[in-house]
Amino acid sequence: MSESKPGRDRVRELLDAVLAEYDDEGALNRMAEAAFSSTFHFARQVSRVANESPARLRRRVLLERAAWELQRSVTVTDAAFTAGYDSVDGFSRAFSRAFGCVPSEIPDMRERGHWLPAPNGIHFHSPTALYADSEQEQSAGDVVMLMIQHDLDDVDALLTAAKVIGDEEYRRERMPGHRVLSWSGDEASLADVLRHLVLAKLPWLASIQGEDEPDLDGPDDPDNLQSRHSEISAQWLAMTRDVERRRAWGDRMIDALCDPPESFQLSQIIAHVLTFSAHRRQVARWMLTQSGVDISHLDPDPIMWHRRFSGGNT
Repeated sequence: MSESKPGRDRVRELLDAVLAEYDDEGALNRMAEAAFSSTFHFARQVSRVANESPARLRRRVLLERAAWELQRSVTVTDAAFTAGYDSVDGFSRAFSRAFGCVPSEIPDMRERGHWLPAPNGIHFHSPTALYADSEQEQSAGDVVMLMIQHDLDDVDALLTAAKVIGDEEYRRERMPGHRVLSWSGDEASLADVLRHLVLAKLPWLASIQGEDEPDLDGPDDPDNLQSRHSEISAQWLAMTRDVERRRAWGDRMIDALCDPPESFQLSQIIAHVLTFSAHRRQVARWMLTQSGVDISHLDPDPIMWHRRFSGGNT
């Protein structure tokens, strides 16, 4: 198979080729051609990824789609030919072996669903989608940790991009009077936005860890901010991983740095930081573009980030 571009979903490409609308004769060869692969290599790739041969995977998912259609008043004849069968009899025999009932009985069995046993969790899900069960369970905390790591990596990438800008452009007011939060001060320049992106986590860390009010001063050029970001990231990750390990998202912290002191759930703090960091990262992108920096390679989408760092197999 040809080398995938960064961010491409190779599993999805294989499945798209498997499920393309071909007739049975020569189908495997054409599936392989659609994936830019030899027939042998394509079959091996699909079998390795899906634990199921291309022909078996395609046949099973098309039967699932047929069951889905039959449960929504599509005729048996239409379902049979859409699934690639030359005759209704052939379709009925295959359907009965798979589902344990004839196609005409399926509309009355809608509550049973339309999925068949699968070795890979890949199923027909809707007219335009497949559904793939994960081989291991994930908690909501896994999603949160993905978002946290993406946020930290994206900030680091933005700081790197800002290093090519001269100091005048870096500190130019591009959004006079702009404030993300009423109490956090103006964020009119790229320097302001990046400074807040890096340092906004420090007061929360200090409150959670019971430390004194943090030092938010110091040089705010991209090099120094990136150095501080590296230190803060390590602390932030350690804190959030500990919260996830203890399943302590509902725990409350009394923030004595507020006047008067205020109570926050740890889940509220993480949601707050991620929300406003995402906004600032988009503002920073706009300001970098206005400064003439090419940031086309800095895709803000966590899906593309995750595919890139997980080898494209999501």
